[in-house]
Amino acid sequence: MKPNLLCPDRVRKIHGSFAFIEHRFLKDGFLESLSWFEILLYLFLVIVSDRKGLSWYAYDKICTILRMTLDEYLLARNALIDKDLIAFDGYHFQVLSLPEKPIIKPYRLLKTSEDMDKYDPATINDILRCVFRGPHD
Repeated sequence: MKPNLLCPDRVRKIHGSFAFIEHRFLKDGFLESLSWFEILLYLFLVIVSDRKGLSWYAYDKICTILRMTLDEYLLARNALIDKDLIAFDGYHFQVLSLPEKPIIKPYRLLKTSEDMDKYDPATINDILRCVFRGPHD
């Protein structure tokens, strides 16, 4: 059974460049293995990359476009690298072909003040601010 188009005057067409995400990204669990910021950054990199997956956007431009803080960007970028979805050499990104299966890392709940000091980006940011500027600046 073929459904009727809901808006026949608005059928998608490819104009100019084209980005794609394999259906395996959803079907094989890659999407559900990512956090919201990881999905957002991955989608952005897919959209802006060339046919080989390369893109040259700087972190400040990415953060501005995606409305991410630097901490959110760094956590998402590093997680995508750890999950073998992207490569980054400090200057440009490459969206990689999907690995055989998603790398699922359990989310770590911050329970102790020691955990907060080690893993919470806001706490780390506060510590660095105090170290480099002083607690009252």
